[in-house]
Amino acid sequence: MEFDRLFPGWRVDGRVHIPEGWAQGRATFGGLIAAMLHEPMSARVTGEASLRTITFSFIAPAEPGDLEISTAVLRAGKSVTQVEGKALQAGQPVLAALASFGCSRESSAHAELAPAPQFPPPGQCPALPDIPGLVPEFTGHFDYRIARGAMPFSGSQMRELGGWVRFRHEESGDSPADIGHLLALIDAWPPAVLPMLSRPAPASSLTWTIEFMEPLPEKPATEWWQYLAEVEQAADGYGVIGARLWDSEGRLCAFTRQTVTVFG
Repeated sequence: MEFDRLFPGWRVDGRVHIPEGWAQGRATFGGLIAAMLHEPMSARVTGEASLRTITFSFIAPAEPGDLEISTAVLRAGKSVTQVEGKALQAGQPVLAALASFGCSRESSAHAELAPAPQFPPPGQCPALPDIPGLVPEFTGHFDYRIARGAMPFSGSQMRELGGWVRFRHEESGDSPADIGHLLALIDAWPPAVLPMLSRPAPASSLTWTIEFMEPLPEKPATEWWQYLAEVEQAADGYGVIGARLWDSEGRLCAFTRQTVTVFG
């Protein structure tokens, strides 16, 4: 079952099902369950407000099976609506989120978007190798081309990791990628601290914040997207990583910041 086919069941509170095939170590791929929680949160918002920022707290590993979703509007103002969401499995919280949806308005504050990195074309970049037992199961749903940085677990001291990414088997055709697709594309890359390790070790997101740039690019999820992450700090088993996502034409669509736990 591909990502697009899962969307229709995510728009309301209640029980959703995490399918097999999206494993990330002992947990489910965070981009998938984040998209699952975002969909009913966005359904709470009326009018023209669009998602501006969302923060996730990964409380416990989510496994394939049923997930109980609940959402609530904390405040709906003239231009901004704040929504919270929670996901539970077997009665225990696994994911919590807080999102801000805002309408556009006149402002004299303006700053240019950050330019895209000058990556070689995808065909000139090496693919992320598919090594069973080392590369997470969920990566089979994506196509990667590494344009900057080193392979995970290579003992590199480079602080950047990035390149090109797209969905591998989606059915969206020419339909523009929506927030759910973008959440998955942004989270698909390995944490940028992993190339610093000299041997395989697990890592997982603790908190994750994403800011979206409106208007979003009208590009399909099956097209190539550019991603670049930088390790801002790493010590004591934790890493702080900032990253950005651009479309294939170099238009910035999202900033992201993660705190990652590293077990090695």
